[in-house]
Amino acid sequence: MSTKTYSPTAAEADAGRQWYIVDAKGQTLGRLATLVAQYLRGKNKPTFTPHMDMGDFVVVINAEQVVVTGAKTTDKNYYSHSGYLGSLKAVPFNEMMKKHPTFPVEAAVRGMLPRNRLGAQMLSKLKVYAGPKHPHAAQKPVELKVNPENETLEVVR
Repeated sequence: MSTKTYSPTAAEADAGRQWYIVDAKGQTLGRLATLVAQYLRGKNKPTFTPHMDMGDFVVVINAEQVVVTGAKTTDKNYYSHSGYLGSLKAVPFNEMMKKHPTFPVEAAVRGMLPRNRLGAQMLSKLKVYAGPKHPHAAQKPVELKVNPENETLEVVR
């Protein structure tokens, strides 16, 4: 007798989506991004399937208060290139936080998702806001807190 491997359908993946909210105040950028990426991919669910978008919606608030360790505030750069010769631009972390405080969180999470259409679809479920206000109260997001002992996100009840 052979057992069949369970594979969820697209309808089951969409039906199980939930909204979570994470407060980035005082959190380390990379550690926060890894935890958010896990929820966007759906790796926290027992029905995780690598080739499907099983993830949930994640709202990150207070992104302007995220911290980095060491000398990354001045040494970490965000690069952009238009394709023309000599057009490489480098913006340090501290300047980026002044101009676009949500960009470092978005960029860190983007780097931890698959680099294909599936990753772009997962990234569209990430909502990042610089301050504590967000327009997603109607979705009743469940609050997630970072547990400092084992560095995981836990649901606040």
